[in-house]
Amino acid sequence: MNRKQPKIQKDGRETAGKSSDGSFPGYDGEVFLESETGRPDSRKCRFHILPFPFEASVSYGGGTRRGPEAIIEASQQLELYDGISFPGEAGIFTHPSVRVPEQEHPGDGDVQHCFEDAGNRVEQILQSSAIPVTLGGEHSISYAPLQALKRHYSPRNIGIVQIDAHADLRLAYEGRVWSHASVMRRLADQGFPILQLGVRALCREERDYRDSAENIVYYDARELIEQDIRNIRLPEEFPELLYLSIDLDGLDPSIMPATGTPVPGGLGWYQTLDLLASIIAQRHVAGLDMVELAPMDQGHAWNYTAAQLLYSVLGLIQRLNPGKSEGL
Repeated sequence: MNRKQPKIQKDGRETAGKSSDGSFPGYDGEVFLESETGRPDSRKCRFHILPFPFEASVSYGGGTRRGPEAIIEASQQLELYDGISFPGEAGIFTHPSVRVPEQEHPGDGDVQHCFEDAGNRVEQILQSSAIPVTLGGEHSISYAPLQALKRHYSPRNIGIVQIDAHADLRLAYEGRVWSHASVMRRLADQGFPILQLGVRALCREERDYRDSAENIVYYDARELIEQDIRNIRLPEEFPELLYLSIDLDGLDPSIMPATGTPVPGGLGWYQTLDLLASIIAQRHVAGLDMVELAPMDQGHAWNYTAAQLLYSVLGLIQRLNPGKSEGL
């Protein structure tokens, strides 16, 4: 399928800012769930998708830069009804993609500039009383929207709920402090409370750091599946506002092999949904991301799985956290 590219201004940036009537320009190509909902008015949408095809530090399989487009394309096959409700009726708007560095290994300055741009885009979404949904790309992109949420909701705290096969707590990886393997270390060092769910691959450094950090709680994969996954309780002191960071390698490779670093022993489909339902019901979701889809040739089923999971999560938020994000 031939696909249009985002509109580019003369200075090379995507057209992204609000117009005078308060609406946003949409992605100039297929948008999420367009087959069911058309191209909705951004002002009437609760969920705003921001594609962020950043890939600079993957350490095994690559291809995450193609993740956002693959999810959006696969969403055209979704049904509006998710089996329980019609999440699309809340409005899902797709923004132009964040412009990312063209070089394969950008310098720290280029990465930080890119993340600042993405954070500004997320802040605009938050100012519109919508919930930002960032599509990666590699996991390092989570840093950008969380800076925006931290500014927007200050002094209220944001708690991160991370579903992942990896802890992502290395000080640096292969010399890169902005690596996908270090993103939660950057955020933990900023004081964000973090709940890690489903981790089953971490190094000694990460284990020691996590055990000594007062702001990290975890249920690793084996411990998680031995409990009632529908009743995982957040710590009493965990913030009221949540940011969900869903790394697709948190799922078992039997249902999601299209990631750069698949690890056996992950979550099943209904385990994932039950776990998220339990978490979302306890607090209010202020933003989320889905990262690390690495599309496989002739493997469109996994793109569809990611799109269906994203839509199902939006359904959980719509049912369990009714109302606009600004009223959290």
